[in-house]
Amino acid sequence: MHITNNLSIASLQLTSNLILAPMAGITNLPMRILARECGASLAFTEMISVNGLIRDGKTTFELLKSSPDDRPLGIQLFGDDPDLLAEGARLSEPYGDLIDINMGCPVRKVVSSGAGSALLREPSKVRAIISTVRKATKLPLTIKIRTGWQAGEHAFLEISRIAEEEGCDAITLHPRSKTQMFEGHADWERIRELKDAVRIPVIGSGDIFTCDDVKGMLHQTGCHGVMIARGALGNPWIFREAGALLAGKEVVPPSPAEKLSVALRHLELFMSLSGEAVAVREMRKHFAWYAKGIPSAARFRNDINRIDTKQGLVNALHLFFQQ
Repeated sequence: MHITNNLSIASLQLTSNLILAPMAGITNLPMRILARECGASLAFTEMISVNGLIRDGKTTFELLKSSPDDRPLGIQLFGDDPDLLAEGARLSEPYGDLIDINMGCPVRKVVSSGAGSALLREPSKVRAIISTVRKATKLPLTIKIRTGWQAGEHAFLEISRIAEEEGCDAITLHPRSKTQMFEGHADWERIRELKDAVRIPVIGSGDIFTCDDVKGMLHQTGCHGVMIARGALGNPWIFREAGALLAGKEVVPPSPAEKLSVALRHLELFMSLSGEAVAVREMRKHFAWYAKGIPSAARFRNDINRIDTKQGLVNALHLFFQQ
């Protein structure tokens, strides 16, 4: 199967078909910048509640913090009310280049509010949401979905046809059911099935942890783009490696020195965004991801969880990566 690296979503022309997924509590500005520098052509905000945008205001708008080198930016919204989602799209439109509606999150708090994967059981509401949001924004409009509520369900085909009919510009499919959460295997054949069922671009997601996975998904499914989530944790180089592999170039993994340099830069970017106390607390999990696969990573994770100062983290990073 011929693989192309180009991806266009309505008027948005992307430099590649490699995308950083929205991840709650993770894909803030620092992580997006690092992923872009390694070759991600589009990155998403964390999932943003439209109720929060409209009612909480300032706190939720913090999630939209960006910078000139953080474009094009996708803004992912969640909610279950068509009018509130439309208002959320209007409010967030000045901050980004694409609006995505989450119709796949399986987390109980989201689903119990009627949003995320709960929408896969309500095709008429999906139609109302996409129709209403489409009228509210001129930006490219996409949705991110799962296959259905239970394993074996094919709600994704009906939902996707409705989305296309109502003016959606692309669809991202994570081929697990809601009840699977993140267990088992993503069934990439469902991505191929969706690609054959709609005319708009289909972006594949799920179980992408290496550059070979990216190439494998593109070959197996024919999807137009690949969205990388957990595979990018502590590993922005997955975008660089995938780009090289797809271009027939040598894949150069990061050295320990490069990992150290990027981890330190991640900390500095996070501090400039949120201050030392928040950055130190939040960066512990990122540093654990950067350390994955390196000898004595478990001990390193244990050590950094006891550190509460920037200098302490910096010292620990140097000791670990220069061992």
